[in-house]
Amino acid sequence: MNPLDEFQDRIGIKFNDVSLLERAFTHRSYLNEHPKLGLEHNERIEFLGDAVLELVVTDHLYRNYPNPEGDLTNWRSALVKTESLAAVAEKLQIAEYFKLSRGEAKGNARSHALISANAVEAIIGATYLDQGYDTAKRFIADHIISRLEHILESGAWMDPKSKFQELAQERFGLTPAYRVMEEAGPDHDKVFTIGVYVGDTLYGQGSGSSKQAGQQEAAAAALAKLAQPKA
Repeated sequence: MNPLDEFQDRIGIKFNDVSLLERAFTHRSYLNEHPKLGLEHNERIEFLGDAVLELVVTDHLYRNYPNPEGDLTNWRSALVKTESLAAVAEKLQIAEYFKLSRGEAKGNARSHALISANAVEAIIGATYLDQGYDTAKRFIADHIISRLEHILESGAWMDPKSKFQELAQERFGLTPAYRVMEEAGPDHDKVFTIGVYVGDTLYGQGSGSSKQAGQQEAAAAALAKLAQPKA
């Protein structure tokens, strides 16, 4: 029994060429350790899957929502970003099928999230090659576009600064103000510490290599503070 039979049952797709699916799970690092296996890593098929994913999501948003281009772009980004695809990968339990080097297998959480997200795109590419556009579209609808309602309801599509501004205006009737609290380092490598205030109250503080990056970090800290239960 092919170990990928269970996965095919899980996603409801029976591959004609299972080697395409096997390729989707094969990381470049694995082939560096096993050069004589004659396998192909998943980067080319991931490249194809990324394009199919973007087309399907874009087409869905365009046909179903009359919102301006800026909104649709943000929603698409939220659906296809690494964290979102890694969550899809976790739900489908694809990590058990990865072919990774020993070093990559011991990597940090961010590295695993990226590998997982790339594998989802590679699975889409494999599905497109083996089954065609309609089946790939169904996979994307079932496992990725299905997350859109939650993303819209939770505001997860917004960057922290936009989200905090909306929340502050809703809760306090005020627009947040960002102030530079400190600049450190030489001109070519500055670090800006930014505070975000609502009225005279400091709600969050963050640092970054640009004022904009510091503002986003400060807004994220402010959102975390507002999410804490009151004592």
